[in-house]
Amino acid sequence: MLFKQQVWLRQKLLVLGSLAVGSLLYLVARVGSLDRLQPICPIEGRFGARGQAEFPLRALQFKRGLLHEFRKGNVSKEQVRLHDLVQQLPKAIIIGVRKGGTRALLEMLNLHPAVVKASQEIHFFDNDENYAKGIEWYRKKMPFSYPQQITIEKSPAYFITEEVPERIYKMNSSIKLLIIVREPTTRAISDYTQVLEGKERKNKTYYKFEKLAIDPNTCEVNTKYKAVRTSIYTKHLERWLKYFPIEQFHIVDGDRLITEPLPELQLVEKFLNLPPRISQYNLYFNVTRGFYCLRFNVIFNKCLAGSKGRIHPEVDPSVVTKLRKFFHPFNQKFYQITGRTLNWP
Repeated sequence: MLFKQQVWLRQKLLVLGSLAVGSLLYLVARVGSLDRLQPICPIEGRFGARGQAEFPLRALQFKRGLLHEFRKGNVSKEQVRLHDLVQQLPKAIIIGVRKGGTRALLEMLNLHPAVVKASQEIHFFDNDENYAKGIEWYRKKMPFSYPQQITIEKSPAYFITEEVPERIYKMNSSIKLLIIVREPTTRAISDYTQVLEGKERKNKTYYKFEKLAIDPNTCEVNTKYKAVRTSIYTKHLERWLKYFPIEQFHIVDGDRLITEPLPELQLVEKFLNLPPRISQYNLYFNVTRGFYCLRFNVIFNKCLAGSKGRIHPEVDPSVVTKLRKFFHPFNQKFYQITGRTLNWP
């Protein structure tokens, strides 16, 4: 009798255990697929106490679901209309700097449920042919979103292209502008490394960095070399300040974003008047890749493309020293204008 009771009890426990595991798997699946459209709980408006319409905290899951299906052509425009989705002009743009970490910044900001990113670089304001197509063409390049969300695009060529500040000003004079910068010499070498890799893929030869960065006739820094010119941040910023006050810019430390991303992202949340939603849970260090990757939920993680974090070629230390000495006065002026001092040598 006792033996039968023990067998019955074991069977009962096995059934209950199976039910518990099944329920857990079902709930996990629901997080990533079902109920994407159901607002579980509201969050504060984008502007906090000043108040805006509420939007679902599950907006992030929603974007992973319906919007992804819409882009693949599996959802009708009528379904999008029923859910009040729109294509909005960006309320913030990452305008640069090339090889400063613009892609990483955009992907990390996309962790926030109130942010929707344009996946591709649009090159609307820096490309005359695209700009001639008009603002509605630009709008239609934007992703679908809730009206209360903010759309962000990034095109790092904007920062150094002369016509861009005026063109963006004409679209929206109160837009928020994000500039992510790295130590200028490191950024220039990274710029060179990307071009070098492209040449090598095509089996083409390319000059060494030293030969491009230093004028062989004068032995001084070659300011005609684009990688050097781009790193003179203050020269480009002064052009933007003819149209926008400094308060509409936020400087992101690209070097710190690599090693300590969360504090930098929290500063951007504050600048964009977003309720704080990105946490350490959303960022985890991938030892294999050597940098931080993104965790959206228990199901979906993402690392940046393998092309990110390229190994730089060795550069003559005397050339590095010469470049840092050259950039130093421009860096000091950049700190003074922006009000943010960075730990650059």
